[in-house]
Amino acid sequence: MERITRSRDIRLLTLEELQDLVKELGQPAFRAKQLNEWIHDKNVCSFDEMTNLPAALREKLSERFSFNVPVELVKQVSKDGSRKYLLQFSDGVSVETVGMPNRNKLAVCISSQAGCAMGCAFCATGLAGLSRSLTAQEMVDQVLHVARDFGERVTSVVFMGQGEPFANFDATVQALRILNDPDGLAIGARHLTVSTCGVIPGIRRFAELPEQFTLAISLHSAIQGTRNQLMPGVKKYTLLRLHEAIQLYVEKTGRRPTYEFAMIDGINDTSPEMQALVDFCAGTLCHVNLIQLNNIPDSPFRPSPIEKVESLQRRLTMHGVETTIRNSRGSDIDAACGQLKQRRFRAQ
Repeated sequence: MERITRSRDIRLLTLEELQDLVKELGQPAFRAKQLNEWIHDKNVCSFDEMTNLPAALREKLSERFSFNVPVELVKQVSKDGSRKYLLQFSDGVSVETVGMPNRNKLAVCISSQAGCAMGCAFCATGLAGLSRSLTAQEMVDQVLHVARDFGERVTSVVFMGQGEPFANFDATVQALRILNDPDGLAIGARHLTVSTCGVIPGIRRFAELPEQFTLAISLHSAIQGTRNQLMPGVKKYTLLRLHEAIQLYVEKTGRRPTYEFAMIDGINDTSPEMQALVDFCAGTLCHVNLIQLNNIPDSPFRPSPIEKVESLQRRLTMHGVETTIRNSRGSDIDAACGQLKQRRFRAQ
């Protein structure tokens, strides 16, 4: 059932607007600071939690404003400790979000869109197409939801869930800045990573940002024909132009981009494919994340044998390319890369 919310989300008010509000309600000026602390520092989800505000004031606020936080429809817990959430926004649109604890750190993988229009052949998210882009607050709300559920501070966020962040560029950057704000969640810029399929205009704009946010590119093949087959949504952004845009990014920022390379048996794990990737990376500042393709039901693609993944890692390392093999988290609950598809899965 869809939730209909007509009142304004109080979290969207600036400090100045909160000051005007408490003045209008005949409250002392310090109430604005208290309100701001509850909303932005303590990340509460209701007026009832604002225990140092008078009950009468909380009632007045609840009549005019709301907390349009997403509703958790279902949660799954992986054997590795990761948790996947199906979150529904006030208009009934839902997305999936993943929390990944590791020792004293908590990483969150968030969605930037509900669904995706890129149509990557090996990714479950794109099978149902795009519903809509998310607002910056909806992206941040995913992080806040995970933080509340774990009862821990989030230390890093990756925009690697559903959607193409650079197809929703302005809202993505706004969300990055909210997450990075020292007066808010204060997550370091280098611990905020945006993953793109290779949308070149977005990469160029991203290179102009003053903050040191991290860039990841879903590459998956350095041979044009194979990449077109796997990633039809970015056919127009050729590998040659992509390489040029990434080098421009490196020159402007001095930062090391990451290439995501999901290895698919018989498709992009052949010797010519491996050599093409070595050539694409050699002599440039980059890091390659090798991933065994995560299984998707009814998909014709299968993961490469680990021996081939390790072979490619050795070839890249021999040519001076920084390379790691990523250990996918949450694959047993379809929470790993490429598996998010908004299924109404059974709670565990």
